Amino acid sequence: MDEERRMTEEEFVIRAIKTLRKPPYRGIHSVYSGFNEAFRQYFGKDPVEVTTRLAQEGKIETRPVRGGVMLYLPGEAPARRRAEDVLRQILHGEEETGQDGGE
Repeated sequence: MDEERRMTEEEFVIRAIKTLRKPPYRGIHSVYSGFNEAFRQYFGKDPVEVTTRLAQEGKIETRPVRGGVMLYLPGEAPARRRAEDVLRQILHGEEETGQDGGE
Protein backbone atom coordinates (compact mmCIF):
# COMPACT_ATOMS: atom_id res chain seq x y z
CA MET A 1 0.00 0.00 0.00
CA ASP A 2 1.55 3.30 -1.07
CA GLU A 3 -0.10 5.57 1.43
CA GLU A 4 1.46 8.52 3.16
CA ARG A 5 -0.29 7.66 6.41
CA ARG A 6 -1.83 4.36 7.32
CA MET A 7 -5.31 4.46 8.79
CA THR A 8 -5.93 3.39 12.35
CA GLU A 9 -8.08 0.32 12.90
CA GLU A 10 -11.00 2.52 13.94
CA GLU A 11 -10.66 4.74 10.85
CA PHE A 12 -10.49 1.68 8.61
CA VAL A 13 -13.62 0.09 10.09
CA ILE A 14 -15.65 3.30 9.94
CA ARG A 15 -14.54 4.03 6.37
CA ALA A 16 -15.38 0.46 5.40
CA ILE A 17 -18.91 0.77 6.79
CA LYS A 18 -19.48 4.08 5.00
CA THR A 19 -18.07 2.98 1.63
CA LEU A 20 -19.14 -0.66 1.42
CA ARG A 21 -22.78 -0.35 2.47
CA LYS A 22 -25.33 -0.34 -0.27
CA PRO A 23 -28.46 1.78 0.28
CA PRO A 24 -30.99 1.24 1.70
CA TYR A 25 -28.85 -0.92 4.03
CA ARG A 26 -27.11 0.89 6.87
CA GLY A 27 -24.56 -1.78 7.70
CA ILE A 28 -22.17 -4.23 6.07
CA HIS A 29 -21.79 -7.97 6.48
CA SER A 30 -18.31 -8.64 7.84
CA VAL A 31 -17.72 -11.62 5.52
CA TYR A 32 -19.88 -11.12 2.43
CA SER A 33 -18.81 -7.49 1.95
CA GLY A 34 -15.16 -8.54 1.83
CA PHE A 35 -14.40 -6.50 4.94
CA ASN A 36 -12.73 -9.30 6.93
CA GLU A 37 -10.32 -10.21 4.15
CA ALA A 38 -9.51 -6.56 3.38
CA PHE A 39 -8.82 -5.93 7.09
CA ARG A 40 -6.49 -8.94 7.24
CA GLN A 41 -4.60 -7.72 4.18
CA TYR A 42 -4.23 -4.16 5.48
CA PHE A 43 -3.38 -4.91 9.12
CA GLY A 44 -2.27 -8.54 9.13
CA LYS A 45 -4.49 -9.34 12.10
CA ASP A 46 -7.87 -10.79 13.05
CA PRO A 47 -10.72 -8.32 12.38
CA VAL A 48 -13.04 -10.07 14.86
CA GLU A 49 -10.96 -9.01 17.85
CA VAL A 50 -10.81 -5.42 16.65
CA THR A 51 -14.50 -5.06 15.75
CA THR A 52 -15.47 -6.67 19.07
CA ARG A 53 -13.31 -4.16 20.94
CA LEU A 54 -14.66 -1.21 18.92
CA ALA A 55 -18.22 -2.34 19.65
CA GLN A 56 -17.45 -2.60 23.38
CA GLU A 57 -16.05 0.94 23.26
CA GLY A 58 -19.19 2.21 21.49
CA LYS A 59 -17.29 3.20 18.32
CA ILE A 60 -19.40 0.85 16.17
CA GLU A 61 -22.38 -1.45 16.68
CA THR A 62 -22.60 -5.11 15.70
CA ARG A 63 -25.43 -7.56 15.26
CA PRO A 64 -24.87 -11.30 14.82
CA VAL A 65 -26.17 -12.72 11.56
CA ARG A 66 -25.75 -15.95 9.63
CA GLY A 67 -22.16 -16.27 8.49
CA GLY A 68 -20.71 -13.39 10.52
CA VAL A 69 -21.83 -10.07 11.94
CA MET A 70 -23.30 -6.87 10.58
CA LEU A 71 -21.24 -3.76 11.29
CA TYR A 72 -22.97 -0.41 11.80
CA LEU A 73 -22.06 3.13 12.75
CA PRO A 74 -23.27 4.08 16.25
CA GLY A 75 -27.02 4.66 16.33
CA GLU A 76 -27.67 3.05 12.94
CA ALA A 77 -28.13 -0.59 13.97
CA PRO A 78 -31.64 -2.01 14.21
CA ALA A 79 -33.05 -1.98 17.72
CA ARG A 80 -32.58 -5.15 19.74
CA ARG A 81 -35.81 -6.74 20.81
CA ARG A 82 -36.31 -6.94 24.54
CA ALA A 83 -37.26 -10.33 25.99
CA GLU A 84 -40.27 -8.75 27.73
CA ASP A 85 -41.63 -7.46 24.43
CA VAL A 86 -41.17 -10.82 22.74
CA LEU A 87 -42.86 -12.63 25.63
CA ARG A 88 -45.81 -10.20 25.61
CA GLN A 89 -46.18 -10.69 21.85
CA ILE A 90 -46.18 -14.48 22.23
CA LEU A 91 -48.55 -14.59 25.21
CA HIS A 92 -51.03 -12.00 23.94
CA GLY A 93 -50.91 -12.95 20.27
CA GLU A 94 -49.85 -9.48 19.13
CA GLU A 95 -48.68 -9.51 15.54
CA GLU A 96 -45.43 -7.89 14.39
CA THR A 97 -45.96 -4.21 13.57
CA GLY A 98 -42.86 -3.95 11.43
CA GLN A 99 -41.68 -0.80 13.20
CA ASP A 100 -38.22 -2.18 13.89
CA GLY A 101 -37.98 -3.88 10.52
CA GLY A 102 -38.13 -7.33 12.05
CA GLU A 103 -34.33 -7.44 12.14
